[in-house]
Amino acid sequence: MYSKRELELLVISDVHLGTYGCHAKELLHYLKTVNPKTLVLNGDIIDMWNFSKSYFPSSHMDVLRHIMKMASHGTNVYYITGNHDEMLRKYTDLHLGNFQIVDKLVLNLDGKKAWLFHGDVFDASTKGYAKFLAKLGGKGYDLLILINRFINWVLQLFGKEKMSFSKKVKDSVKKAVSFVSDFETTAAELAIEKNYDYVVCGHIHMPQIKEVITEKGNVTYLNSGDWIENLTALEYDKGVWDIFHYDKHYLNLIYLNDTTKQEDVVSKILAS
Repeated sequence: MYSKRELELLVISDVHLGTYGCHAKELLHYLKTVNPKTLVLNGDIIDMWNFSKSYFPSSHMDVLRHIMKMASHGTNVYYITGNHDEMLRKYTDLHLGNFQIVDKLVLNLDGKKAWLFHGDVFDASTKGYAKFLAKLGGKGYDLLILINRFINWVLQLFGKEKMSFSKKVKDSVKKAVSFVSDFETTAAELAIEKNYDYVVCGHIHMPQIKEVITEKGNVTYLNSGDWIENLTALEYDKGVWDIFHYDKHYLNLIYLNDTTKQEDVVSKILAS
């Protein structure tokens, strides 16, 4: 037996189930170690842009099964639609027990208001003709991740450090860096205008927690990252936000029936 960590809120996004880049096994491993009161799936959980009947492994289905199991056991699950799962927007406001599909969400967290949405509304590449190019780019990105995994496997055989092609491309392209900055600024400014304390997004695959201050006020901007490269989630409990970074060694320790050791390991991981 093992003790699951109790959380008030857990936010994950950009899982992209149905693609080669998705780390479904790692995500399932993590989800089995936590017991959140509320789970927010902040968009692009199922990648319907790249969905193929020939590729949807059992590990990907296991993630969906576990999420529905969490809902049946009392966790409030909100599925916020993103651009890759936009087809679900026709079912907005669908309510099945503890499971809901929404386009955006406002939660009260210890007297403070949190505004949660995926963030594709700020991305012109998901609209019109550019959407076709974005879908094409998504398939290329998935192939790049697959090639990257093979190369990392070879590097590990020779005791070399892993590398990420897509991260290097993103970090080296000034336009991409500028887009991320503009995205965060726009989300924060809108949240300040609406008098929210927190604004929580996904979409750009960049985990982040930072305070944004403007002439009109301030807000905490948060991004849950993704389960393609970063393997991150946002955790909120006892008034504190943290970015969780997946670490299989830490998760293996969670399975030990030693609460003191678990809490010590958790604090070290979150502080790193």
